[in-house]
Amino acid sequence: MKKIILFVFSIFTVLVTHAQKPNKQLTTIIDAIESHKGYDHSEYPMGLFSRGYFEKEAAFAKAQLKKLESFTTKNLSETDGISLELMQFKLQETIDYAAYERYLNPLLSDSGFHSSWNYMVRPIGNYRQAVSYINRLNALPQQVDQYLPLLREGLEKGVSQPRVIFNGYESTYDSHLVANYEDSFYYGPFKNLLSSLTEQQKDSVLKAAKKAIEKSVIPSFERVKTFFEKEYLPKTRTTIGVSETPNGKAYYQNCIDYYTTLDLTADEIHSKGLSEVARIRAEMQKIIKEVGFTGSFADFLQFLRTDEQFYAKTPKELLMHARDMAKRADAQLPRFFKTLPRKPYGVAPVPDAIAPKYTGGRYVGTSKNSTEPGYYWVNTYDLPSRPLYTLPSLTVHEAVPGHHLQGSLNNELGDSIPQFRKNMYLSAYGEGWGLYTEFLAAEMGMYTTPYERFGQLTYEMWRACRLVVDTGIHAKGWTRQEVVDYMASNTALSLHEVNTETDRYISWPGQALSYKIGELKIRELRKEAEATLGEKFDIREFHERILEQGTVTLDILEKRVKEWIERNRD
Repeated sequence: MKKIILFVFSIFTVLVTHAQKPNKQLTTIIDAIESHKGYDHSEYPMGLFSRGYFEKEAAFAKAQLKKLESFTTKNLSETDGISLELMQFKLQETIDYAAYERYLNPLLSDSGFHSSWNYMVRPIGNYRQAVSYINRLNALPQQVDQYLPLLREGLEKGVSQPRVIFNGYESTYDSHLVANYEDSFYYGPFKNLLSSLTEQQKDSVLKAAKKAIEKSVIPSFERVKTFFEKEYLPKTRTTIGVSETPNGKAYYQNCIDYYTTLDLTADEIHSKGLSEVARIRAEMQKIIKEVGFTGSFADFLQFLRTDEQFYAKTPKELLMHARDMAKRADAQLPRFFKTLPRKPYGVAPVPDAIAPKYTGGRYVGTSKNSTEPGYYWVNTYDLPSRPLYTLPSLTVHEAVPGHHLQGSLNNELGDSIPQFRKNMYLSAYGEGWGLYTEFLAAEMGMYTTPYERFGQLTYEMWRACRLVVDTGIHAKGWTRQEVVDYMASNTALSLHEVNTETDRYISWPGQALSYKIGELKIRELRKEAEATLGEKFDIREFHERILEQGTVTLDILEKRVKEWIERNRD
């Protein structure tokens, strides 16, 4: 009998192994797509961004989609099937990006092509990195040459960003117009060069750095300033909804499709948002009653926004709170996750150069082989707008078990996963996971006071409100003030954050929908798994199923979890 069992098991193993073998033809096509280089990186160190480039990339994507038409997921292993679907999704996005001419509007309220340069400022580890960084600094004028024509064409076609989002935008370039090159934010990495560099190397690097700052960096920001203030801002549009721009309604639906990865309409999302706002509001009222506050909901929000007990006195104090919460989250991870990333992360302030228009915090990742950790950035600018009661939610979302854990695991996926998937980021999955971890944090013991539990609810309410206001702005003709009033009356966010977030939704149609839509799907799947599996439900196994294939669309995620439930049910 034992021999029969072993024989059957061996046959089963052979069949499974055979079924999971990569499809060579699909692998060859994906490898060819991944190895495609649209431009010579040595010629364009900071990338190529011309109209012609995007049009050629779209034509290439169409040709590759044609090659993939012969494949169906039924004939492939699970991993290959997911790779096929995700590559098709990625190629279609490239086509749509060009079709809707999204490259004509490379600005957001809190970022833009020129402020994205800040992300390349990192410590220099060796001479090669120093040379590479200097080459990129010297390429900044080339980037300005490429982007200004696109912005001019966007103005002519009426698809610029709305003027209202640019209040205070001068901070993104004025701070870089320094009289002394050593005061430049971009010179920072050269102030502490490693001892591994020879004196001759240090001397050459510092001379080249001075020249790059004076001849490339500062003049580039001067050109940006002149363009924005003299040419761009006076001609930007006064309407705020993208549906009011040429072909805007179709474009907004395309944004919904991309950022939710589901088949939803603006009306469906708006209705879902109103329902979630009502549910969360009821939960908030319970906490207000619990703490014995007498007054209206608006009075309680005003109390949270103004009482000194809820705010750090110094940037250092805020960072200390964030680091403490991050370490408490670290300690809980083994209880909830089978697989943890190798890459560590640090907690650091948002750079001063971008802090005024920046969100409350964000995760900044690095590549798998980088010697740099990931970073949970905490915004220490304008401390009265950074409440401590929301800090636990912000921390788990941006650090662990949110973006750092998920993003690092994605980078560390095995060799069977194509590289494009390790680099891929879909907001519905990534931001949905981040918001789900705020819910999970209650089970992790991260919320230690009723006010921190209210902070978790206000962050959830914030994302629910996004479903209402994003569709309100871009499909229903809402004014900016209507958005501000709705956000201010339903969340405990500071008024500074309400305003910066409102401008973000205006400038980035659809992206804000991804958080709540993704979180609702993950919580829906967990609820189904718990109900079906009962005592057999294992939270660590559930999270493994969510994370083990890396970034996926919500349709793929739902299919995978339901298959896992079926395999493990009674």
